[in-house]
Amino acid sequence: MNRMGKLRTEDLKKLLSCIKKDSRVVVPPLPGFDSGVHRINNEYVVVSTDPCIDVPIKWFGWLLINYAASDVALFGAEPQFCTINLLGSTSTKPEIFIEIMRQACKAAEELKTAIVTGHTGTYEGLSTLVGVCTVYGTVAKEKLITPDGAKPGDLILCTKSVGLEIAVNLALTRTEIAERLFGKKRTQELAELVSLQSCVKEALLLAKMRGVHAMHDATEGGLKAALNELANASKLGFQIHFEKIPISEEIQALKDLYKLSDEQLLSMSSTGTILAAIGPEAKDRVEKSLHNIGVETRFLGTLTKDMRHVLVKDGKEKMFPKTTDDPYERILSGKL
Repeated sequence: MNRMGKLRTEDLKKLLSCIKKDSRVVVPPLPGFDSGVHRINNEYVVVSTDPCIDVPIKWFGWLLINYAASDVALFGAEPQFCTINLLGSTSTKPEIFIEIMRQACKAAEELKTAIVTGHTGTYEGLSTLVGVCTVYGTVAKEKLITPDGAKPGDLILCTKSVGLEIAVNLALTRTEIAERLFGKKRTQELAELVSLQSCVKEALLLAKMRGVHAMHDATEGGLKAALNELANASKLGFQIHFEKIPISEEIQALKDLYKLSDEQLLSMSSTGTILAAIGPEAKDRVEKSLHNIGVETRFLGTLTKDMRHVLVKDGKEKMFPKTTDDPYERILSGKL
């Protein structure tokens, strides 16, 4: 499940600088934006593409669909159509591709997403299985939600536990370590929580609610990357309280074992976790609606006109870290 492949923001900006502006493109490729938007006639089409690599075969097809579908849903669009590429080494057996496609078809059916086309093949230059899924769907102009839509005074919503993805993936891939840390029963429970790495359901629910102004997932770089990107996109600052961040017992155990700093904890890859900017008047409605579908919620703080990024811990203010130090690879490698 190694997906730590994003370029630094400075390098990404250089990479994107050669893309020419096009009047048909509403939201072009931008740092911090996991989907793009273009027009076809009067419709807005939201498009996202994501890789899937080093994922257990048991969940490969399901995650392949849901990674990109979640990004589309965070922009307020139903994930209506998708394309799939499956690429393997020359030793990859057809049965592996077939099993993954069965999972992908089931996942697409659950989301009512039609698979339109794709490509499957084996190549000498590959040493591991790689999947790429592109998902797209339409949304009305007035229903489009982007990471730059937050407003001063908005409350910062966080769903699910920070770092849950790491705990679940450790239970799946490093079972012995997980059992020593969490116990056998809890490890088995965590291994069945892969579905929490999708946020399609809650993102679409939030997108339909008045007062939800911006959303961002906390995937690579965790809460730290997502919150900085959302605030920067909206040209705002924020103040959040460390004590309000949802941190599970499992994540605290990993923090203690690997001697992680608070900054590293905040950087933990948290696929399936949403950060959203919510108008204060919508707080109770949002909380109740997410609770009704079994989604954990916390309000961490407030977005501000002041451009400072502030973290409050034990009553003391300090600057919220700007660079990420995601311990995902270190923890999943099993090395202390």
